[in-house]
Amino acid sequence: MALRLADGTAWADTLARAVAAAPEAFGPEADGVATLRNLVEGDWRSVGSPSPVRTPVDNTLLVNLPRLDAETAHAAVAYAAAAHREWARTPLADRKARVVDALDALTAHRDLLALLLVWEIGKPWRLACADVDRALDGVRWYVGEIDRMLADGREPLPGPVSNIASWNYPMSVLVHAELVQLLAGNAVIAKTPSQGGAVCLTVAHALMRRAGLPATLVSGGGEELSEVLVRAPEIGAVAFVGGRSNGGKVAAALLDTDKRHFIEQEGLNAWGIWNFSQWDLLAGHLKKGFEYGKQRCTAYPRFVVQRDLVDEFLDMYLPVVRSVRLGHPLAVDETWQAGDPLPELDFGPLISAAKADELRRKVEEAVRGGAIPLHRGKLAGAPFLDGQDTSAYVAPSVLLAPPGRSRLMHAEPFGPVDTIVVVDTTDELLAQMNASNGALVASLACDDEELAGKLAVDLQAFKVGINKPRSRGDREEPFGGRGASWKGAFVGGDLLVQAVTVGGDDRLYGNFPDYNSYPAV
Repeated sequence: MALRLADGTAWADTLARAVAAAPEAFGPEADGVATLRNLVEGDWRSVGSPSPVRTPVDNTLLVNLPRLDAETAHAAVAYAAAAHREWARTPLADRKARVVDALDALTAHRDLLALLLVWEIGKPWRLACADVDRALDGVRWYVGEIDRMLADGREPLPGPVSNIASWNYPMSVLVHAELVQLLAGNAVIAKTPSQGGAVCLTVAHALMRRAGLPATLVSGGGEELSEVLVRAPEIGAVAFVGGRSNGGKVAAALLDTDKRHFIEQEGLNAWGIWNFSQWDLLAGHLKKGFEYGKQRCTAYPRFVVQRDLVDEFLDMYLPVVRSVRLGHPLAVDETWQAGDPLPELDFGPLISAAKADELRRKVEEAVRGGAIPLHRGKLAGAPFLDGQDTSAYVAPSVLLAPPGRSRLMHAEPFGPVDTIVVVDTTDELLAQMNASNGALVASLACDDEELAGKLAVDLQAFKVGINKPRSRGDREEPFGGRGASWKGAFVGGDLLVQAVTVGGDDRLYGNFPDYNSYPAV
């Protein structure tokens, strides 16, 4: 049966809703394509060189995103610094009221924001809604807790917070962080991720600006804007979420400064399986782990398995991989009617055709080097529209024993590719789980939880799960990383507010040049 787009979800309809919700944030069309504006110097302005943005869903053109030059970005930062000084003097009750106004406006447009995420970054509907809901629910929790968090006399930073985040969680990571930073008394500057989420973030920031929040939203390349958004003296703190290459550049740029920073970088998160028998329990966790094609910092792409358990592990694991559902997030059959649920998929496309090609090359490289392909999925039979571009879609692959020189051996693939390493001793187990010199999360599947707890002490991960996965967490849960996966202050719960304020002895939890300090997690 031929598939079609669900009624009311076409990009033209979605964009029209976005323009109606935030007309001030859209400039004149260029060659018939809508062009976004940048939120600089307190207003939405048509500045910058337009660059086309395409959707990974089917490669169609979405909008033009103007890229700013360094001079315009400098002016935006200077204005944000002045706005920060005024906002820092605003009473907490007034800050809370404005943040709540913004939350109410964002909540009213929740479905639009989620649908924009479907088109812009390829999230299936359920996961897109979760991204929006986690942002809004999380910030409302902070609104209820902020008086307590600031009760010890903590004050805003000396300048605005600069936020540079990846494209995968525009709302629950980037907007969430900004609203908490604002609540704590800081003006905020956000860089639109180049790869996706621009329209969603534009609408969200328009609603935030209408609520009277001192927010700046700029777009542009890292080469043009990094020097400004990281090293400008007006900046009070730098929040970065992304890969190790770019994160390392940000960290290096801050070496000769005392600027507050929190730099979240990738790590190869691993599941270790040792003396384990609860396969049904593990199967449920691993199926959920494929959500959004493992394009998230807390995904688990590495399994380190005791040799005696390999056969039982594969009996459980391979059916899980084969059951993963991917396809066009909005493709429905002719029986679909308004009000019916949208497709229930584990993931849609990767963020771009270029990323998909890169991931395929990594798999081919590993196989040529000696890795054993246990499973290589196919796109055939997945729900796609007739004739649609599927260049950004990658079916799951599973490789046994990737060679040491393979890029998949030591780095996170950021896609639906799992690697399995077989070990004979617990020392080997720990060494293979620590292959990336630090990670955000790790987990051990072990019937003897006392033994698992002892092994967990030697894992270079910030959070370690015993017979369950760990995640970034919400509300009061801290988040950070060990080794090369994190630089600077940790965040989450009270730690996020402490990271964007000053007071007391300010010996924060985190990874710093002169000390490391870890909270209980």
